[in-house]
Amino acid sequence: MTWTPGIIAVVVVVVLVVISFPWIVGIYNGLVRLRNQVKNAWSQIDVQLKRRHDLIPNLVETVKGYAGHEKTTLENVIKARGAAVNASAIPDKIAAENMLTQALGRLMAVAEQYPNLKANENFLALQEELSSTENKISFSRQYYNDEVMRYNTRVQSFPSNVIAGMFHFAEETFFEIENAAERQAPQVKF
Repeated sequence: MTWTPGIIAVVVVVVLVVISFPWIVGIYNGLVRLRNQVKNAWSQIDVQLKRRHDLIPNLVETVKGYAGHEKTTLENVIKARGAAVNASAIPDKIAAENMLTQALGRLMAVAEQYPNLKANENFLALQEELSSTENKISFSRQYYNDEVMRYNTRVQSFPSNVIAGMFHFAEETFFEIENAAERQAPQVKF
């Protein structure tokens, strides 16, 4: 058998494929692992958001008994909760949850105006539970954003970006604060 340029080219291509195959598989599997970690991180947020969504009707009902004329604030919380529960895509959920956080902040500000409500044991227990849940959501968001950063870095970095493009690995969305006012540090005045 004589080695013609065509045969040499085929042999070189076969050797390159055999040599690079484990490398490609390794990059692909790494991308799959990171994508699954992002999904897991989001599911941790989702669990805490569900918990918050379940607490809100009880909190609203308790406040309603003391501050019934704060109808607009209560309706805004209920409306924001409904939007958050019904949002399906991650960017939509993020936007809806940011709106819900703002509405809950206004509800807590209203509650501060009613001393009897602030002393109500049921309200205090709900407020503590909501505060605990908000802390868990905050930690879950941080974990999620850390995983998104690791995944997006891999999707964008060479040479894994080539494999990511070939197999349609898309960048994920960070869970960020949309309202610029929430980014500001609170001012304490005495």
